Amino acid sequence: MTSKSIIKVVIADDHAIVREGLKQILADTGDIVVAADAESGADAVKVARRKKCDVMLLDISMPDRSGIDVLKQLHKEFPDMAVLMLSMHREDQYAIRSLKAGAAGYLNKQSAPDELVNAIRQVAAGKKYISPALAQELANHLSEDHEAMPHEGLSDREYQTLIMIASGKTVSEIAADLALSVKTISMYRTRLLQKMKLRHNAELTHYAIKHHLVEE
Repeated sequence: MTSKSIIKVVIADDHAIVREGLKQILADTGDIVVAADAESGADAVKVARRKKCDVMLLDISMPDRSGIDVLKQLHKEFPDMAVLMLSMHREDQYAIRSLKAGAAGYLNKQSAPDELVNAIRQVAAGKKYISPALAQELANHLSEDHEAMPHEGLSDREYQTLIMIASGKTVSEIAADLALSVKTISMYRTRLLQKMKLRHNAELTHYAIKHHLVEE
């Protein structure tokens, strides 16, 4: 945090309406200012290099790069900057993967404004922020009798591919969304099916719904 106790925040989200909504929420606080915003992963990194900030609100689903990929780069270049991940996804594997990659916290976009403000203040003070739901999830993972689920062994890209296929996207659409080749996405799909011992997209989708990785 700065010497004047003003928390400088950068908002990185590809939806303008989300960025504006977050700005309005933070405008009502006396100690948090939005220093800049970014609409892509590449922009987020550029802004972080140009503007000194305390906290970055980073959407996990960016159009050009995985939010976790961006997070890893930011954590490497700016270890003192707290990155609070924002997502529409349930607080399950994405949250745990984000924390392992260096995030200071993970917040669902449907959270109340007060929770967002509290989370920003907490991570700016050098603490981690986790919601009660995520705390329970982490406790489950740490318990001795917890058996790792098949999807927990996937790489970040494989997991992202799993979620997108289960959400109804084709390999071509995923490739376009992530700015990767169809061949690369097909490779991720093949790997994740092998690792999870699944045969095709229908089984993959059934698994994702059954384990609440995506909404029905």
